[in-house]
Amino acid sequence: MEEGAEDLRQRKKQNCTETDEMAPDEKNKENPNLGRSPKYVLFQRFAKLFFGCVAAVTSGMMYAVYLSTYHERKFWFSSRQELEREITFQGDSAIYYSFYKELLKAPSFERGVYELTHNNKTVSLRTINAVQQMTLYPELIASVLYQASGSEEVIEPVYFYIGIVFGLQGIYMAALFVTSWVMSGTWLAGMLTVAWFIINRTDTTRIDYSIPLRENWALPYFACQVAALTGYLKNNINSSAERFCYLLVHEVYKIYLFSLFLAYLLQFENPALLVSPLLSLVAALMLSKCLQMNMKKGTFISRMLKIMYFYLVFTVTVTMNFLLKTFVPHKENEHVLKFLEVKFGLNTTKNFTVNWLLCQESLQTPSQDFFLRLTQSSLLPFYILVLIICLSSVTQVIFRRISGEPLKEKITLDDGRIGERPEIAYHVIHTMLMGSLAMILEGMKYLWTPYMCMLAAFGVCSPELWMTLFKWLRLRAVHPILLALILSMAVPSIIGFSLWKEYFPRIMTELSELQEFYDSDTVELMMWVKRQAPVAAVFAGSPQLMGMIKLCTGWMVTSLPLYNDVDLLQRNENIYQIYSKRSAEDIYKILTSYKATYLIIEDSICNEVGPVKGCRVKDLLDIANGHVVCDEGDSYAYSKYGRFCHEIKMNYSPYVNYFTRVYWNRSYFVYKINTVISFQS
Repeated sequence: MEEGAEDLRQRKKQNCTETDEMAPDEKNKENPNLGRSPKYVLFQRFAKLFFGCVAAVTSGMMYAVYLSTYHERKFWFSSRQELEREITFQGDSAIYYSFYKELLKAPSFERGVYELTHNNKTVSLRTINAVQQMTLYPELIASVLYQASGSEEVIEPVYFYIGIVFGLQGIYMAALFVTSWVMSGTWLAGMLTVAWFIINRTDTTRIDYSIPLRENWALPYFACQVAALTGYLKNNINSSAERFCYLLVHEVYKIYLFSLFLAYLLQFENPALLVSPLLSLVAALMLSKCLQMNMKKGTFISRMLKIMYFYLVFTVTVTMNFLLKTFVPHKENEHVLKFLEVKFGLNTTKNFTVNWLLCQESLQTPSQDFFLRLTQSSLLPFYILVLIICLSSVTQVIFRRISGEPLKEKITLDDGRIGERPEIAYHVIHTMLMGSLAMILEGMKYLWTPYMCMLAAFGVCSPELWMTLFKWLRLRAVHPILLALILSMAVPSIIGFSLWKEYFPRIMTELSELQEFYDSDTVELMMWVKRQAPVAAVFAGSPQLMGMIKLCTGWMVTSLPLYNDVDLLQRNENIYQIYSKRSAEDIYKILTSYKATYLIIEDSICNEVGPVKGCRVKDLLDIANGHVVCDEGDSYAYSKYGRFCHEIKMNYSPYVNYFTRVYWNRSYFVYKINTVISFQS
């Protein structure tokens, strides 16, 4: 018995020795870096990080240079006069740059801010807080930087302004690059993201024709936040980067509440922020989290609380939001609620403002051309493939958690479980939410499409995604890890080569061609206003044209292209009556009620032939005014008065009694509103 026990002990020692000898080999196979010196591993990580950062910064800088070059080629910007340059700020964006000009003209920055917050020289009969209503903080920062940096003698204000915006777009591109790089672990994903973004520029950005738009200032910061959060959620980044991301995104609830409080102060105590449903949701989440932490784990109450968690959050959110709206005085955005009701088919309306908003391209559902363009660039097919794989994997993880199966502490490539990575779950939820909004409102595609570029590039460059797919397919003919590594390099390389071959010549052609953009009629109109109109003149016309009048001349106007103010929306509707079928006396009363002294008729609106009948301004006015008659399925406008914008050009009574034509060209007709009315025939 003693000899048998001794033999058994010797065998155990031998087995233990063999196991100890084999363990290092197995570990070295799982992690090749274990067999290498710490200095070599550190140098390898540093080199990878250094060259990746250089690639990201270079991509951002090259994109900013590309935008600047394209802008110069499109508008001949450097060879234009100041007035001609300002006319390139089309649409709603003109009004933002006009306030930037006013800040620079002010005797001091403090005086300029005061004039903006107590502005009575822009809209007739109104004193507005332009900083609050138009979110002019980007212009405030730009003007401070321009004056503090001593750039007055080096660069013109307009170049400094657009240079900042183009620089922010470079940061935007670098942030997308970093996000896809961090998720996939390779710079190739970042390069593919940049390529897809530029190729689909029509659907990723509006900076080509609207530089001062708020989104061009906000989206770069949003992309940086997403990159920081991605770095924090990823579990295999180095400790220094993790600490940096931790400082940026840790305690998200507290950061949000602090940001909301800061925005409340900067927005001059805007009550709309306090009654925001998102504020109530965050407060409910914090309360529920506190209750969960204070409950003892394993008790019956804690288990019930986990089940009731979502119900508790929903109930507290609704209750708190109702109480805030009850006790906090605020103005309801009724036009927004009406718009949503009509948008989702819950109601119908003849209201001009609501129907006009529904006809705006950015607020309609995406067209087929949008999906066709994304398919031609190969972005949409690969995005759908990546989304399906990631969503299915995340769903599997959720079911495993529900069934009580614990998650693995460390996920390896051989596991094929990409859904267990926290950053993947975050991005799947994020892209689905943004995609849902983009399916309802086409304007949201400028937030979703860049995200598509980033997610699709990450997916095709990620060995883990291909390994997850092979695990489901149970591939045995070829070693799945080897095939996943090959595909993660081959597929993006093939995509990149095909994109380069097809789209690179087009991009170079765009940069080499000098495009002609010169609106001579608008230039002539602005020159006439600056030379002939008196300083006290007040102009009336379409909101978009009034924004340009304000920018190019500085004269007072009756309306502005702003859609977050009920009074301005009502003004826009009333001024648009110049294109309706109403009498000269009615139009005269409307214009004089806003102290207008000049009226500008745009031929493009008066004779508009839109692709969709019923979305033209004159059609919407006829519907709102009850001038539409339906007969045997057809509808047409009928009124005892002719269309005002047509009739006033005839120069007969009673129109000449109220209005006197003082200037005209091919596109615009300017009329002086008579103060003394003569009713002589």
